[in-house]
Amino acid sequence: MEKISILGFILAILYLITTELACNGHTRIDNNVQSEQKALIDFKSGLKDPNNRLSSWKGSNYCSWQGISCENGTGFVISIDLHNPYPRENVYENWSSMNLSGEISPSLIKLKSLKYLDLSFNSFKAMPVPQFFGSLENLIYLNLSGAGFSGSIPSNLRNLSSLQYLDLSSLQYVDLSSEYLYDIDSEYLDYIYSEHFNNLFVENIEWMTGLVSLKYLGMNYVNLSLVGSRWVEVANKLPSLTELHLGGCGLFGSFPSPSFINFSSLAVIAINSNDFNSKFPDWLLNVSNLVSIDISDNKLYGRIPLGLGELPNLQYLDLSSSIYLFSDFHLRGSISQLLRKSWKKIEVLKLDGNELHGSIPSSIGNFCNLKYLDLSFNLLNGSLPEIIKGLETCSSKSPLPNLTKLSLYNNQLMGKLPNWLGELKNLKALDLSNNKFEGPIPASLGTLQHLEFLYLLENELNGSLPDSIGQLSQVQHLIVYSNHLSGSLPDSIGQLSQLEQLDVSSNHLSGSLPDSIGQLSQLQGLQVSSNHLSGSLPDSIGQLSQLQGLHVSSNHLSGSLPDSIGQLSQLEQLDVSSNHLSGSLSEQHFLKLSKLEYLYMGSNSFHLNVSPNWVPLFQVDELDMCSCHLGPSFPAWLQSQKNLNFLDFSNGSISSPIPNWFGNISLNLQRLNLSHNQLQGQLPNSLNFYGLSEIDFSSNLFKGPIPFSIKGVDILDLSYNKFYGFFPSSRGESVSSLSYLSLSSNQITGAIPSNIGEFLPSLQFLSLSGNRITGTIPDSIGRITNLEVIDFSRNNLTGSIPSTINNCSNLFVLDLGNNNLFGIIPKSLGQLQSLQSLHLNHNELSGELPSSFQNLTGLEVLDLSYNKLLGEVPAWIGVAFVNLVILNLRSNVFCGRLPSQLSNLSSLHVLDIAQNNLMGKIPITLVELKAMAQEHNMINIYPSFQKEGLSWYEELLVVITKGQSLEYTRTLSLVVGIDLSNNNLSGEFPQEITKLFGLVVLNLSRNHITGQIPESISMLRQLLSLDLSSNKLSDSIPSSMASLSFLSYLNLSNNNFSGKIPFTGQMTTFTELAFVGNPDLCGAPLATKCQDEDPNKRQSVVSDKNDGGYVDQWFYLSVGLGFAMGILVPFFVLATRKSWCEAYFDFVDEIVRWLLRGRATYAKNHPRRR
Repeated sequence: MEKISILGFILAILYLITTELACNGHTRIDNNVQSEQKALIDFKSGLKDPNNRLSSWKGSNYCSWQGISCENGTGFVISIDLHNPYPRENVYENWSSMNLSGEISPSLIKLKSLKYLDLSFNSFKAMPVPQFFGSLENLIYLNLSGAGFSGSIPSNLRNLSSLQYLDLSSLQYVDLSSEYLYDIDSEYLDYIYSEHFNNLFVENIEWMTGLVSLKYLGMNYVNLSLVGSRWVEVANKLPSLTELHLGGCGLFGSFPSPSFINFSSLAVIAINSNDFNSKFPDWLLNVSNLVSIDISDNKLYGRIPLGLGELPNLQYLDLSSSIYLFSDFHLRGSISQLLRKSWKKIEVLKLDGNELHGSIPSSIGNFCNLKYLDLSFNLLNGSLPEIIKGLETCSSKSPLPNLTKLSLYNNQLMGKLPNWLGELKNLKALDLSNNKFEGPIPASLGTLQHLEFLYLLENELNGSLPDSIGQLSQVQHLIVYSNHLSGSLPDSIGQLSQLEQLDVSSNHLSGSLPDSIGQLSQLQGLQVSSNHLSGSLPDSIGQLSQLQGLHVSSNHLSGSLPDSIGQLSQLEQLDVSSNHLSGSLSEQHFLKLSKLEYLYMGSNSFHLNVSPNWVPLFQVDELDMCSCHLGPSFPAWLQSQKNLNFLDFSNGSISSPIPNWFGNISLNLQRLNLSHNQLQGQLPNSLNFYGLSEIDFSSNLFKGPIPFSIKGVDILDLSYNKFYGFFPSSRGESVSSLSYLSLSSNQITGAIPSNIGEFLPSLQFLSLSGNRITGTIPDSIGRITNLEVIDFSRNNLTGSIPSTINNCSNLFVLDLGNNNLFGIIPKSLGQLQSLQSLHLNHNELSGELPSSFQNLTGLEVLDLSYNKLLGEVPAWIGVAFVNLVILNLRSNVFCGRLPSQLSNLSSLHVLDIAQNNLMGKIPITLVELKAMAQEHNMINIYPSFQKEGLSWYEELLVVITKGQSLEYTRTLSLVVGIDLSNNNLSGEFPQEITKLFGLVVLNLSRNHITGQIPESISMLRQLLSLDLSSNKLSDSIPSSMASLSFLSYLNLSNNNFSGKIPFTGQMTTFTELAFVGNPDLCGAPLATKCQDEDPNKRQSVVSDKNDGGYVDQWFYLSVGLGFAMGILVPFFVLATRKSWCEAYFDFVDEIVRWLLRGRATYAKNHPRRR
């Protein structure tokens, strides 16, 4: 009994203890649950969640809250995953809608079981990484990448000894060098660059050695520049490290090597986008477990180690350089040697932007696992192998069975495209652009059923686009511009149902656009510009509902613009300029074009026909309707366009004043061209522009004083109008920023202001030509030190040339021609060493040519004609002016002999020293004028002075040709001539001059030249005008001149030519005026006939003499018989018939009396003069 009592007592005690323990356990669990839940609530309260991502965070079941995971049975939080699910999405709005920000509560310390924390790609802008993260000792995974944290990374993260994954990257790596990443939203990229780039930094990396369990370390774009080379030693001490990502960390100098290699687990190393300046780190070849190496975008140099191809596990290798064009550091090597290594498992090989050379070997076919090959931007040459190996190595019947991308862009490859390209069955992207490939596009490419991107641009491919191109059912981008493709676009192009971009511009395509093009329902961009397409635009274009860009400019398209264009509601760019399109443009053509930003319709013959109240739906940035009929009134609909920065209404048949409302849209304009209209009146005072704008009002009928009240202008062209009055002496800041000012061909009077250098200090171009300006050139012109062009020609300027012009050290052109300037040419002009064109013609300048001109070594045009310059033609002209194209010293007082050194002017096209006092022989060395010895086509060899499409200066030269003065500007390149006329030159005609095969004009008239014209004159096949008149040339005119088929003017008058004119061929086009004054010349076209020297007629006379006996006998016998019959027969008739006899003699008497009466009457009416 006692035993039972004791046992009962023990059981009671055990019950009480068990009950107590159970109750306390439930209490502790409940307390923990409440603690975990409260920690999460506190964490949430610090966050800003504008789109309620955390709307599920309510109620007691926190383990079901979004992003929360708990341990089974205990309810302890082990994972918080609140990463933004749109880190690289193509729509910025999606990313921002899921964005968390605010503060991170230290309440997370209470989550003792927390192992996984991911806050990546949110926006904790300018917030440091919380110190308390170092107290989350159970963390295995921590991802704060791209979350906007800044400042120093706390060193107490060393306490996280269990941590296996750590990503603190400021910016997730995006391969921006890939030309196929079309879908990354630019707004998103701007954000992540501005908010997350290098905002975190590390001062001392030693704390990282405490992360003994670490397998993954991501610190892309964390600033490690203060760490130096210690990073490699620290990483070498992490025994479990598998992946190391240190891209864009500001590491620099030589690539460090560890003291010993302990990377036994390392499989991935990515140290791209740093500033290492060294050879490839060879120690990586000893890390046999490496699967991926990325050291791209550094400054590595030297040879690429061949041992990379023997790493047994290597699948990914990126040694590319996107700074290829901006760096002198490149890796080198032979592509043939490199690709002959085994590369057993290689899948991605990116070697672009280096200096690999040689040709691609056929062994490339052995890379059975290769998926991505990029060898672009290298020095590869030769042709692609016709056949590649690998069919026997790879378990496939096609070469490179896994290849999805092949890029050989921007090399020096040549030859034809091989057919095996069409056997790459899994290829998605093929880029062979910017090489020298030739021949046709293989039809076999049409079999690439997975191809999405085809780039063959900027090669020398010819032939037509194959019909098989229509079989590329997955192709999205077909880009073949800048080749020599011909033929028409195949109808099969309409089968490319996935096509988004089609660019065949800058080829030789002909025919019309196929109607099937309207079937391309996904097409966003259509570029066919700069071809020879003809016909009209098909109506089916209006079916391209996704089209954003339509470019058909610079073709031969005709007809009207289809109304269906107005249905393209997604269209942003429309360019139909420079065709032969015509017809009316109505509101229907723009009906749904609400997204239009660029509209180019210029250089056609459109007639805009819209209602006066029309308000277009679009707001364009750029509008070009030049050469379209827009007038006569200024288009009122333009006032609705608030975003215009470029407007071209030139040659638009507008004849009204500019309306005052135009000032409301001018503020945004950066380029405005209203030239070549009939715009009238004064410019509105309200005109103010964007700032540094380019404004062209030239060739109109504007009048009034010079409108210097216009503000915000950099380039201002008011030429060819009717502006009048004086040049204002000052306009303050309104014109102080002008760099280009043209007031040429107006009605401006008065003098150039003496302070022009003060109120126009920024000018680079100043043209006042063709006005009525008087007075002198002010000295202050030398204060405009940036001047590149000064054109004061065709005015009434007097005085001397100011020596201060030499301060304009950038001067390219100085044109003071056609004025009344006098005095000597200042020596200081010889300091203008940039000068290329100098015109001082048609003035009254005197003295000798300054010797300082020898410094003008860049001079290409020198025109000093029609002055009073004297002395000998300096011999140094032929030494100093090696680039001279025009030398015009006409009508001065130069004397002496022509210097033989002129033959050094190897670029000379025009030599005019006529109307001087030169003497002596013409130097035979003129044959060495190399530029004249070449038969020329029309290539502009004169200095070009242009800025942003505006012609800064146009060379003008008056040439005496065809017996008259002709002005040449745009066709000046056609003129190649020598004019030495009206001097005192003597000696024989220089036969060597006929070797100047490019001569178009030759004038040696009015000299004392003797000798004869050589037969070799026919070698001057380009000759248009030949004047040798008023010399002492003799002998016959060579018959070879008849072959000068271009000769349209000839003057050989007043010489001593003799013999018969060779009046055949081209010589039959000239009248007698070309030959008069040569007494011994005969034959057509002269009236003087030549003696008959026909040998056939002389032979006939000899023959007649030999046969004369027999012929003469019969001749005289017939004459005698005829005479007898003529006398005797009438006599016998009259003798036998008396009545006939009387009648006959009565008739004779009557005739005699009639004649006598007529004579008496004449004598009476015309008495003889005494």
